[in-house]
Amino acid sequence: MSTTTPARTAPEEPLAVSAWRDYDAAARSLPGMSLGDLELTGPVAEACDRLWEQGARQVRLAGAVDLTDTGTPAAAARTVRRLSLVRDLTARAVLVDWELRLDAADSDTWRVLNHLQPPRRIDGPARPSDVLGGWRDGHYLGKCLWRQGPGFVQIRDRRWGDLRRFTADEPHYQEAIERLSHGAPATTLPEDVLTEFREERLVLPVGELMWWVPYRVNRWVQEAMAI
Repeated sequence: MSTTTPARTAPEEPLAVSAWRDYDAAARSLPGMSLGDLELTGPVAEACDRLWEQGARQVRLAGAVDLTDTGTPAAAARTVRRLSLVRDLTARAVLVDWELRLDAADSDTWRVLNHLQPPRRIDGPARPSDVLGGWRDGHYLGKCLWRQGPGFVQIRDRRWGDLRRFTADEPHYQEAIERLSHGAPATTLPEDVLTEFREERLVLPVGELMWWVPYRVNRWVQEAMAI
């Protein structure tokens, strides 16, 4: 594997969210159930850990995840942070209240993302209600995930209807996933790995960044054979 110089990262923008200790609307209105309006700073994975430890079970993300606004490094980084928050909270079965904006000519990206908690609203597609309906009807936990085993990485993907399983034991695959997890320029990644990930739709281009689509599990939410 060729050695690359780590890319400089833009300053991380705080993520504005509201959080509650329960999914149910009636329960959320009870005293002590609201965690209030929060600004999440630092690495997204650590922010999600803090939310979970505080008891958050529903999180509303302020503003849309805007895949039409990725033309500058700052805009791409902002979109990647928002996507990463939705992904990492979905992995914990936290109900995420979010909005997604796609280019009007983009009819496919929602399928790449349909393992995430369905958004409350989607803008861009010609028939957004049909897209949302299909996303909600087909969503379940564990639809596209990865795990780190002893000496290997495994991805299980059911976004396309069948089970697609990808296993790699080469160390540079794990290194690439770590880079991609919260966005990395394509030029910093091994070409062979990135080509395979692109073919399997396991990465999403966000401006000049590539973003890792599956979420990580540390334990199965169902029996392993069911997933």
